[in-house]
Amino acid sequence: MIELFGRHLSDTLDHPFQLLSIKMIHAKHYYLALVYLGCLLVAGVAHAALPSQVNGNALPTLAPMLEKVTPAVVNIAAIGEVQVKQRNSLLDDPIFRHFFELPQNTQTKKFRSLGSGVIVDSKNGYIISNHHVIADAKTIIVNFKDGRQIEARLIGSDPRTDVAVLQVPAKNLTAVPLSNSDSLRVGDFAVAIGNPFGLGQTVTSGIVSALGRSGLGLSGKGSAQNFEEFIQTDAAINIGNSGGALVNLNGELIGINTAILSPNKGGNVGIGFAIPINMAKTVMQQLVDHGEIKRGYFGVVVQTLTPELAEALHTNLKHGAIIASIEKNSPAEQSGLQVHDIVTSVNGDPVKNSAEMRNRIGLLNVGDNVSMVVYRGNKKLILHTNITGDISSGRIAGSNLDPRLAGAIITDIPADSPFHNRVKGIFIYGIKQGSAAASSGLEPGDIIVSVNRRSVSNLKEVSDIFKSKQNQLLMNIQRGNTAFFLLIR
Repeated sequence: MIELFGRHLSDTLDHPFQLLSIKMIHAKHYYLALVYLGCLLVAGVAHAALPSQVNGNALPTLAPMLEKVTPAVVNIAAIGEVQVKQRNSLLDDPIFRHFFELPQNTQTKKFRSLGSGVIVDSKNGYIISNHHVIADAKTIIVNFKDGRQIEARLIGSDPRTDVAVLQVPAKNLTAVPLSNSDSLRVGDFAVAIGNPFGLGQTVTSGIVSALGRSGLGLSGKGSAQNFEEFIQTDAAINIGNSGGALVNLNGELIGINTAILSPNKGGNVGIGFAIPINMAKTVMQQLVDHGEIKRGYFGVVVQTLTPELAEALHTNLKHGAIIASIEKNSPAEQSGLQVHDIVTSVNGDPVKNSAEMRNRIGLLNVGDNVSMVVYRGNKKLILHTNITGDISSGRIAGSNLDPRLAGAIITDIPADSPFHNRVKGIFIYGIKQGSAAASSGLEPGDIIVSVNRRSVSNLKEVSDIFKSKQNQLLMNIQRGNTAFFLLIR
């Protein structure tokens, strides 16, 4: 009998009650037949399509939220040229080239990179993306979900936070509402939207895996000078997602996707990072207002409080930033801070480590007030000061030295630089995208050791060198752990 059921299984699923008319079933097998029939009916239900409702409620879906948000996420094509050095051991020698007055040993190479962006202001057409998406681009084309292609204008970008702001002259735009990324919690659901591998708009989902990730060196070159406080998520982020949106289930923007940690050169392994929207919004406002970032000056070197340091300092605090050194006549000194003080809060925002202290101070505007909760031993203090500007911090614009350095902000080597007291020179604090200084090959974080064979130790010395007009600039540059000559005509 079992063999008979097996042969007629397909028929039974279509016409189960035909089993009752099979003449070969004896009375003693009638009960068994009914039991088997019941199993077939249950099996048929188990393989049916999912119901449209459960207990009268519709199944959960992200589709309604995504229908509102996805028109605000755009694809970006950045087109430009980069200089590529021709490899020749003799011709690469800058002294040889300087002696024979040879032109720079470089050639240009065209590139086209793909990324994403998020419309955050539909009225003014502002789009937030990543600096590395549009770096060195001469033309930036924005592709909208409705099929429009519009050339964008670069308002400004900041390599130290990896944020760029574009503007498009378009109407009928959709913007994503901004959330408060400070209220995020590990475990909150997150949805990533972008343009991975140039496939077109793609949506992935996951959770917030961690908050405040720093020290990863992901937001550009020279990680010691970058501002990192990433949201980590397991929502799949891949190449091309950079600059795209990370939203919550309400369709509010919580971050700008920027990087992944991957051992296989670009494949997603569930570890992606996004710039918190509160940070991106602060940078965007400065770029819109000034076209560049005008960071203030504070004048401290800080260190993360560890259990060992807490024991040595006889404090019960678990988190904070220890003041390791203070520059003379700096805003930090004027506030009353002292070495060994432990900062636990800046302007009401908690400070758990040195990276958070750097971010809280470094993202403030020139002239902003600073209120700090500080512990000196077991005594709690509240100290106040103001962030000072470029003049009082000893910073000068490169254009004040030479037109070929226009767009660079130059200062003495900061106390928090790993080369402070190790290298003599002046420091490239920042460079405006597309400026003469950027085209020359200088980068933020470079240290100029000499100019036209004359050593420089501070801003005053370099100002004296530039008082007489120079036909060409031969600069000895320290960049990280490497050194080279840069010739600018």
